[in-house]
Amino acid sequence: MEQITAQLKDFLQYIALQFIKEPKLAELRIGHSGENKVNFRLILTQPDVAILIGRQGFTASTIRSVIKAAAEREGVTVNLRIHSHDEERQYTAALEAKETE
Repeated sequence: MEQITAQLKDFLQYIALQFIKEPKLAELRIGHSGENKVNFRLILTQPDVAILIGRQGFTASTIRSVIKAAAEREGVTVNLRIHSHDEERQYTAALEAKETE
């Protein structure tokens, strides 16, 4: 599982760097949700989110399709979220609020 996760991470980083304009501000977070499930969160500046998602979401859809196909060959389910730093802060705050309830 660690090997496929590392390979997918490397692929995502390589692809993202080809498109975005602010690579130093990009973050890739990895989480595991159960056995053989990997969640990637690619956090970018808002303009880079727009670039990476592409027109009508075609670029992001293609990236997701490729990583899902690679992961499925290894019996792993993968999910990719692409969002901005502001959206990540909101997401994290919502998770923290949920934990304190």
